[in-house]
Amino acid sequence: MKPVYMINGFLESGKTEFIRFTLGQQYFQVRGKTLLILCEEGENEYEPELLRKSRTEVELVECEEDFNPLHLAELEKKHKPERIVIEFNGMWNYKNARLPRHWKIEQQITIIDGSTFPVYYTNMRSLLAEMIRKSEMIIFNRCDTVREQLNSYKRNIKAVNASADVIFEDSQGEIDEIFEEDLPYDLNQETIVLDNQGYGIWYLDSMDHLERYVDKKLQFVAMVLKPEGFPEGYFVPGRMAMTCCADDMAFLGYACQYEGAGSLKQKEWVKVTAVVAKEYWDDYDGEGPVLHAVKVEKTKAPREEIISFS
Repeated sequence: MKPVYMINGFLESGKTEFIRFTLGQQYFQVRGKTLLILCEEGENEYEPELLRKSRTEVELVECEEDFNPLHLAELEKKHKPERIVIEFNGMWNYKNARLPRHWKIEQQITIIDGSTFPVYYTNMRSLLAEMIRKSEMIIFNRCDTVREQLNSYKRNIKAVNASADVIFEDSQGEIDEIFEEDLPYDLNQETIVLDNQGYGIWYLDSMDHLERYVDKKLQFVAMVLKPEGFPEGYFVPGRMAMTCCADDMAFLGYACQYEGAGSLKQKEWVKVTAVVAKEYWDDYDGEGPVLHAVKVEKTKAPREEIISFS
C-alpha cells in the first residue's frame, strides 16, 4: 500500500506553510522520493532547495475532474515515490475525492485560519465538515485576535469529529487550552443544571476533561435510548444533535446505571439527576463517563428537541 498524507484546508489557510515545515524536519528526511500533489496554487511557493533536500517531486492538479484514480496513478508511475503528500483544494468536495485502490491515507490533517473560521463555518459549513470528518488532527493557526472564541471553535469541530485532536496556534506557537472559565454553567454548584446549550457543551467537554465532572451531580432532560443487548439496569439518556446540517444528526448520550431502567420506554422523555463517574465500559474500549442515576422522572419533551452546536 502507498502511504498518503492528506492536508486539507481552504485557500490561504496555511496548508503550504505546514507542508513546508514538515518537509524541512529531520524526521521527514527519509529514504525515497516524496510526491507532493498540489490541488491549487496559493501565494506561498515551495523553495527548490527544500524540494531537492527532501527529494520531493511536485505535480499540480488544477481541475477537480483530474483528481481521479487513473490520473493519480499515472503521476505515481511517473515519479515512483515512497510516499505521497496531497495539498487538497478546500473548494472541492472531499466527499467526492477518490484515490487509487492501493493508496492508503496514513494521516489526514485539516488546517484552518482561526481569524476567518466563522466566515467559512457559516457560509461553507458542508465543505468544511467533509474535510474535518475523517481528520485525525485539526490545526487552527493565526489565533492571536480570536482567543476568546476558541472554546466555541473547538465545540464546532468536536460536534462533527469528536475524536479529532484540536490544536490552536498563535504567533508564539501552540496555545495552552484553558476553557473551564468559559463553561456556561458553574462547576461548583451542588447540582449542575444543563439546558440545551449546556448539555451539548457538557457532552463534548467531558470527553476531554472528564476530571472536571467526576463525582459532580448533573440534572438534564433527555430522551431514553435502550440499545439492543445493553446490560440490565442501564440505559442511555441523551439528545439528538444537529452536528453540521439537517441531514447530519447524532444521538449524544452516555451510559447510565439506574435500577428502574427496565421500566423505561424507548424514546420517552425523562428528567435525569445523576452523578458522574469514570469507569470502564466496553463501548469506550477503556474508561469513560458513566452516569449513576439518583432520580429519573418522566417529563414532557422540550420545546426544542434537537440541540445545535452552531
